[in-house]
Amino acid sequence: MYDEIKITDLEVFANHGVLPEENTLGQKFVFTIKLYMDTRITGKTDQLEDSINYGDVASFVTEYTKTHTVKLLETAAEELAEAMLLRYDMAKGVSVEIKKPWAPIGLPLREASVKIERFWHNAYIAIGSNMGDKKAYLDFGVKSIVEIEGCRVNKVSEYIKTEPYGGVEQDDFLNGALQVDTLLSPKELLSELQRIELEAHRERKVHWGPRTLDLDIIMYDDYIVEEENLTIPHIEMHKRDFVLVPLAQIAPHLRHPALNKTVMQLLEELKG
Repeated sequence: MYDEIKITDLEVFANHGVLPEENTLGQKFVFTIKLYMDTRITGKTDQLEDSINYGDVASFVTEYTKTHTVKLLETAAEELAEAMLLRYDMAKGVSVEIKKPWAPIGLPLREASVKIERFWHNAYIAIGSNMGDKKAYLDFGVKSIVEIEGCRVNKVSEYIKTEPYGGVEQDDFLNGALQVDTLLSPKELLSELQRIELEAHRERKVHWGPRTLDLDIIMYDDYIVEEENLTIPHIEMHKRDFVLVPLAQIAPHLRHPALNKTVMQLLEELKG
């Protein structure tokens, strides 16, 4: 559980709405904002730089709302939440409620509103290559993930040389692992990783075959996802030393949510 910094009923006059007159004439919007963070350090130091300045938050919400015109409250809330999480490094999550007291519905009501919560998520990504300049491909993959809006790469393992997996005769691999904070959903993150693979000229011709760049989501928070094109945790991570060895460098105590074992425990079991 996180502590909260809260701003209640901040009024902003802006030009959001579906109807043309809403965009032209504008109307009042009322915001309630919560920023989730750990305030213990601030409580001990009594220094503003150790916290998030709620005066700055109120000014930012006002300016952002006035300068980013959209049609729907849902879009306004989504974009504002992401902008705030990217702006305030100490924030682990945010709640945005937008009320529209002058909603042109034509019926007696106090207001229409939308409320969302968004958080940073903790993802681990395996990276590998066994074609061409392997290190250059891995470096390209890391750099490309850094450049994804809504992603922060916090840790990168050493690159390790490993034998190919799956019985296909091919060159040795260079493998690594990354820890990433992300605002993207698992599917959105997968889509971005597949885009990066394509930019590295990845071709999927042979299952477990050679590839210029391979990017896999190994874990995402403590989510368990089983869908047609996405399984989290990665279905065979506990069987693969080329995943567990670099992952153990950056997250030895990370716990598999289904097997209830740490990465170090899984690696020790695999080594036998």
